[in-house]
Amino acid sequence: MRRHEYAGPVALRAMQSLAVRVFPATGYRHIGDLAWNRCLSLDGADAGPTAVWSDGDRTLAWGWLELPDSLTLQVDPGHPELTDDVLTRAERAAPGPLAVDVAETEPALAAALERRGYAHVADGPAASDMRLPPRGTCLGRPLTGLPDMPRLPDGYTIRAQRGHADVAGRAAAHRAAFGSTRVTTELPQRGRWEVPPARMRDTWPYRAEFDPVVVSPGGDVVAYCQGWYDEVNGIGAFEPVGTHPGHRRLGLARAACVAVLHSFAAAGGRRAIVYTRGDADYPVPKRLYESMGFTAYTRTHTYVGPPTRTRST
Repeated sequence: MRRHEYAGPVALRAMQSLAVRVFPATGYRHIGDLAWNRCLSLDGADAGPTAVWSDGDRTLAWGWLELPDSLTLQVDPGHPELTDDVLTRAERAAPGPLAVDVAETEPALAAALERRGYAHVADGPAASDMRLPPRGTCLGRPLTGLPDMPRLPDGYTIRAQRGHADVAGRAAAHRAAFGSTRVTTELPQRGRWEVPPARMRDTWPYRAEFDPVVVSPGGDVVAYCQGWYDEVNGIGAFEPVGTHPGHRRLGLARAACVAVLHSFAAAGGRRAIVYTRGDADYPVPKRLYESMGFTAYTRTHTYVGPPTRTRST
């Protein structure tokens, strides 16, 4: 067995290979979710080191540390002993306590964290100096009995992206939907989290047929649903979904999502999933997905490590 070290989340395909193999057991860490997060993090000031544990060409575990305090990891259930190796490496590299997100379908990871003194954090912020995510909900539905394509308001259309203008419009819609500057058509500036759409389009397993846009009567891209498809498991994932604030409550995001569901089914998919916040402060996305037949199958929880001086080694 060998451990490979990287300067950032550049070991994406190795990470995704484990995600494909483990997903049927955990329903968490979809290859598209990893691709999207990798695109968001490259060129970022908080990008951190990645390590991959492998036996030959078979990935057994990986840990990606987003400095200063966020650790994402995955471990083959057949090699739970590697969890401590992943945690030890990250703890030594981080300047302070770590926050780790774990799904309820990963009990071995949760048990390992608790043995090392990590504490489960209730929903909402627990420490003002850490980037703690709210508890998430993992939703899924079969790709049978899909809802019909909804009728769009007069003048709105849904279609595949057509060249640079649509790519730029898609980036602008994302920035408006999330109040973010991290998706842009410009070249990334040092120290800023920016994602040229070309990077996403060049990242496996991106496929254009799973990334439609909704266009307004004036020709602007105003909503979208980006889908990622795992053809080995027949599982499609939404990440991200957004609507420009000036065009909300028109059913546009729902139409884009339904279109992607049909595209997943046409590709031979069996199931679709989406990760969303499950707290009362952010209810709208969950309601949207539930209106399309998605139901919860697991949740995620955050664990925070003890101070550096008391950590296990």
